[in-house]
Amino acid sequence: MAKRKRLGPARVFSDTPGEGAEAPVVAENQTLNSGSEPVVAPGLSPARRKVPPIASVAGASASEAALQELSETLRSAREEGRLIQPLPLDAIEADHLVRDRLVADEDEMQALMTSLRARGQQTPIEVVALGDNRFGLISGWRRLSALRRLSDEDPAFGTVLAILRRPDSAAEAYCAMVEENEIRVGLSYYERARIVARAAAQGVYEDPKAALSGLFSSASRPKRSKIGSFVRLHDALDDVLRFPSAIPERLGLALVKEIDRQEGFTPRLRALLSAGNATSAEAEIAILTAALEPVSTLSPAAAKPTASEGWDETHGQVRIKGKAGKLTLSGSGVTDDLLRDLADWLASRG
Repeated sequence: MAKRKRLGPARVFSDTPGEGAEAPVVAENQTLNSGSEPVVAPGLSPARRKVPPIASVAGASASEAALQELSETLRSAREEGRLIQPLPLDAIEADHLVRDRLVADEDEMQALMTSLRARGQQTPIEVVALGDNRFGLISGWRRLSALRRLSDEDPAFGTVLAILRRPDSAAEAYCAMVEENEIRVGLSYYERARIVARAAAQGVYEDPKAALSGLFSSASRPKRSKIGSFVRLHDALDDVLRFPSAIPERLGLALVKEIDRQEGFTPRLRALLSAGNATSAEAEIAILTAALEPVSTLSPAAAKPTASEGWDETHGQVRIKGKAGKLTLSGSGVTDDLLRDLADWLASRG
């Protein structure tokens, strides 16, 4: 009997050009059927069956399409501000915008840090891409500050959850910062006025009036009016105030009233603040309050005493006592700076 010829494995082309696919498994003494499909020996695992090339190509195309769709979805979510992503704390530039908040209450900051330790960051900050893996802070200054303090204690707090924003203009970025702080922790009137003045000074808005309307468009008219008054207080005293965010609303409005009414009130108030050298918010408020006392307690007739009546007033930490031909200044506010200012003023009078 002639020996049956043993067939070699059928060649199956791979879906990768230039590479041959694994040969189909054919048991000894088995033949190929008329359709050229390999006959798998009994007992072989179905996993070893060769997938047809067309099925491999279709599967790879479907996977690639699904991956591209997912990548596009993630890209769109990131650019549209719908994707929260962790960013290194060192990659965030907190001073990208002039901040509206001047100080953070230490008790509130400690409470925020305690919450972050216990529950982690629940609300992301908002940033804008600056290039080279750098990001400018739009809103979330308190959260970023708290996380930076925590990272000094524990490196696990080295990242911050952030949403990437794409503001159309600097004005839109400033609005986002102001609105976030107005909703979460209200700003003082001075802080509101300061950001109005700074935004106008940097050319974000044409002038303070436009900045006030743009940044606080959702505020009531009386509120915008008060902020506008504090803008005048900022312009008059910002460089000599040490604790401006602590100025109460009523005191600030009273100061602005006298600034507008009395031509010499601003120079006198600046001199008192410089001489007082306040080391606390309470001390500075006391100086500002004392500056109003002669205005609020004396009648118009008594505001300018005659030479025979003499002077005896206290302004902040300076007492002025005298009459025609004699003037005495006393108190802890009588400093070298005050005396130099007084000498300059006398010299200017010729």
